[in-house]
Amino acid sequence: MPTLHLQDVHLTRGITPVFAGLQLELTEDRIGLIGNNGAGKTTLLRLLCGLEAPDQGSIHIDGMDIHQREGRLKRSQRIGMMFQNPDDQIIFPTVEEELALGLPGLKKREALQKAREFLAQRGLSDWAQRAISALSQGQRQHVCWLTLLLGGPATLDEPYASLDLPGQARLAHDLNRSDRQLIVSTHLLDHVRTYPRVLWLDQGQVRADGNGPDVCAAYEIHVHQLIAEAAHPAEAPHPAEAAQLAEGARATETARPAQST
Repeated sequence: MPTLHLQDVHLTRGITPVFAGLQLELTEDRIGLIGNNGAGKTTLLRLLCGLEAPDQGSIHIDGMDIHQREGRLKRSQRIGMMFQNPDDQIIFPTVEEELALGLPGLKKREALQKAREFLAQRGLSDWAQRAISALSQGQRQHVCWLTLLLGGPATLDEPYASLDLPGQARLAHDLNRSDRQLIVSTHLLDHVRTYPRVLWLDQGQVRADGNGPDVCAAYEIHVHQLIAEAAHPAEAPHPAEAAQLAEGARATETARPAQST
């Protein structure tokens, strides 16, 4: 698996700091990102794909800076991103043309032929010339996922958000079968709970970094505490008690030190 390395990454939007000294080394084949809205999950994925550049610091893939010429070429060949809304991602009118986009370095005719062969291997030959506009939201999202399968490492931003339960099950099955390095941001913790590594982001900070079961459990305790405080302020656990509960959930965690300052 490739190594993605963020070194002393700083990013500010307007007057709001998003990351301040973020440091991460990402080598596992499955990495989950969890946390509340506004925690920095989507921004982290955009940084990894080169869609945003840090104000300070660097991002490397296998030792190459993705914002240098050589690194940019490798990024375009190897790192993809699946957006929350497929309509923000799809740019071609037919399925085969959209998939051909995931095959850089080939002539158009060759890329289209490989896209058709890829669809046929998955029992989707009849999708090749279908108009994107005729597909459902879930089907368009599936097209985005198929495009990522033609590349290398992939980052997925809330991939389950617009899918019904059967669609979620199909996507989870596809992700489990993939040999790509996948970094998945989601609010549906069960989809990343078994991952070897999960990062819990909180206001741009890495609040927990460890194996999926332990980090997800710690985050759930935190959320339950927030709900209790909102519903019954007088009965909510004292912050010290809540901290002890969270610490207990992390007692068996294969913890890594928080890698941001």
